[in-house]
Order: sequence, then structure tokens, then C-alpha cells
Amino acid sequence: MSSVGTLWTTNVQTSGKRIKAAAALGGLTLGEPASYKHYEDNKKPEFLAKFASGKIPAFEGSDGFTLFEGMAIARYVCALAPNAGLLGNTPHEAAKVDQWISYLETEVLAVIRPITAMLNHYRPYHKPTDQANRELLPRPLKVLNDHLATRTYLVGERITLADLTVGSVMVVAYENVIDKKTRDSYPHLFRLYETIREHPLLKEIWGPTEYIDAPKQYVPPAKPAKEEKPKAPKAEKVPKATKKKEVEEEEEDDDAPPPEPKAKHPLDELPKSNFSLEDWKRAYSNKETRGADGALEWFYQNFDAEGFSVWRVDFKYPEELTLTFMSNNQIGGFFNRLEGARKYLFGSVGVLGEANNSLISGVFILRGQDHKAVVDCAPDWESYDFKKLDYAGADKEFFEAALAWDLEIDGKKWQDGKNFK
Repeated sequence: MSSVGTLWTTNVQTSGKRIKAAAALGGLTLGEPASYKHYEDNKKPEFLAKFASGKIPAFEGSDGFTLFEGMAIARYVCALAPNAGLLGNTPHEAAKVDQWISYLETEVLAVIRPITAMLNHYRPYHKPTDQANRELLPRPLKVLNDHLATRTYLVGERITLADLTVGSVMVVAYENVIDKKTRDSYPHLFRLYETIREHPLLKEIWGPTEYIDAPKQYVPPAKPAKEEKPKAPKAEKVPKATKKKEVEEEEEDDDAPPPEPKAKHPLDELPKSNFSLEDWKRAYSNKETRGADGALEWFYQNFDAEGFSVWRVDFKYPEELTLTFMSNNQIGGFFNRLEGARKYLFGSVGVLGEANNSLISGVFILRGQDHKAVVDCAPDWESYDFKKLDYAGADKEFFEAALAWDLEIDGKKWQDGKNFK
């Protein structure tokens, strides 16, 4: 069979392997470039003329059609083999395939990537981020495992691109963070992973998984060997002061990363409050939002308006929003980047409206009276408008509806949302 195009990737890139797996299940052949050296060839003018981002995976079809971004290429390759059903066989199945792909990439991979980057010294190690991200994993793993308890595959009765995404995403988790005990806690997810990785057509593409017995932990990079200094002539005695200076210089040459100072967050300096954000999060999770003995009743009885404040949050650029599930994923991404503010913040934010006619809005309950002090840990916080709410007065209806997920703005009804807890 003639090749449908050429794929630029590397033998360790999981998104590239997912594309190759999709082609194999679709009965398609993908060619490889005659030669490719990453970080060199992808910076050359001829490569950039085809793929402006300079990123891989990159694909050029036999008809000259070009694509970059792994997900776009994977979907296109699946679409070239419609009978394989890799994108689902009905509109409902297609939507579910997209749902699970997005969930795996935003709730699992986005959490693991920062950990592996720090473990491999690609970015400075930050222990609170490492620990916080590890603590985020059980929830999405449970969602996936529970869904698969009564199903062979994520969608339908055949392998889809969603299942291949399990193969490409979970390998990063199983090789770095998830040990045997944790694997055994999510047996249905692990069963699907092994099914996908051991499939006769795919096993060689994926390669072996290097499972771990214990989660990998950060190890500081090895110190470079110091050059031996020539011995001083015996006749010359070095004064004590000089010796001290040499020791100090040697210490300065030591390039091991210094321990991070345990500076207090400015919000920790605020006067102590009787309102516990953690207690509120538990109340919100365990009680009905409205009604007697509901979460809202608990909130009004316990809230400290001096130590905390309530804010309306609106995405500034609704014209950029397209499919509602993608907008909901955007909220999830924003919440992931707010991880450093978890102890100071609760959020309930949703997508209102329909595809290509929607907006993102909701509420934040946060420590202190200045929203910026809490949210500026997220690089995209300025893409949102923040307005302080009179939660018990003029803005009470908006506040309660955002928490109850029945908010409606200008005829646009709440479609889906996420909580930051």
C-alpha cells in the first residue's frame, strides 16, 4: 500500500506513537523523512516553510497537505480510514471520543508533565508543585477506572482514538509516578492500557513499558567534578586567612541548587479567620447546594467577609470560544495553572450557551480582599475580568446560581462547568 504521507517525529515521542498506532489500525502506511535530526532540522527554513511552529509531530500528505500538532494529525489520519471507526461511528460516539481524549490530556497528562519535567531537570524543582500535582492524580484515575468497570473500551465496542490516547498518556504516568500498588488500585484502567499496548498491530510501535515499583522522586543533578588544583610548594606556608578564603571560593563554586527559602505567602500574614475554606469545600461537595441544611445555608452561617471575598469571573474574549466542551477544557486548564493558590481559593465556573455562541462565567471565593494576590500564579489570569460581588445583596442571585450550576446570562444557559476545590 502506498504511503498516505510523511510523519516527522522521534522514537520517544508518545504523541507520534499515537499517530502511528492510528495508522496501523486504519490499515494505512506512514512514511518517514529520509533523515531528521531534532533541534536542528526543525529550525531550518525548508522545515519552517511547511510547519511554521517548528514543532513535531509534523505531517505532509502525499497530496502536499501539511499539519502540525499531534492531536490534529491523529484525527486526520483516523479520518483517512473511516471504516476503522477510530473517531466513533455516530455523532454521539464522536463527541464521547473527543471528551475522553480531552479529559486524559487536561486532567492526567497536564498534571504529570510538570512532574516529569522536574524529575528530569528540564525545569527547576519546586517541591510544593510536585506534591500538589501528585495529589491531583487519584481523582481522574478513579473517573477513568469507574467508567471502564463495565466497559471494554472507553467508547463503543471497538478501539477508538480515545483508547489510543490512554496508551500514549498513561505510559508517562506508569513509568514515573504510578507504582504497582497504585496500578492495582485502578485495575480496569490498567487492563485497557495493557490491551492497547499489547495489541498485535501496535506492540512494536509502543515498545515496552518500564513499570516502577515506587514513584520516582527528585534527585538533584550530579555536581561536576572539580579540577584538581596544583599543590602549593611546600616551602610556602599559606596563612590561615588565605585558607579561609580558598574554602569560601570552593563553596561558591559549588553549583548544587541552594535550598529554597521558605518565604511566607503574603496571604498567610493576614489576620486569622474563623472561616475555613477547606470546611467550605467539604460542605459544598457533600451537601445539596440549595435548600435547608444545604451548602449555601452553611456558607451564609460561616462566611467571614473581612478575611475572604467573593468575585465574579468572566472570560474577556467569548468571541474566541467555539465548541462548549473545548471551552470547558479551557476552564480546566486555567484551574490547573491556579494550583499554587489552592489553599486560598474556591471556584465554580461554567460554560453558558451553545457552540460558537457561548461565554465563560462564574464565581471565586478567595482569601483576602485583593483577587490579584491569589490568582496571579496563573499566567493567563489577565484573560479574565474580576468583579467583587455583593454576594448577600444585589449579586446574591448570580452568586447562588453559579454555585448551583443553573446560572443564565442573556439567555445563555449553563451547559457544563468545573469546580476548583
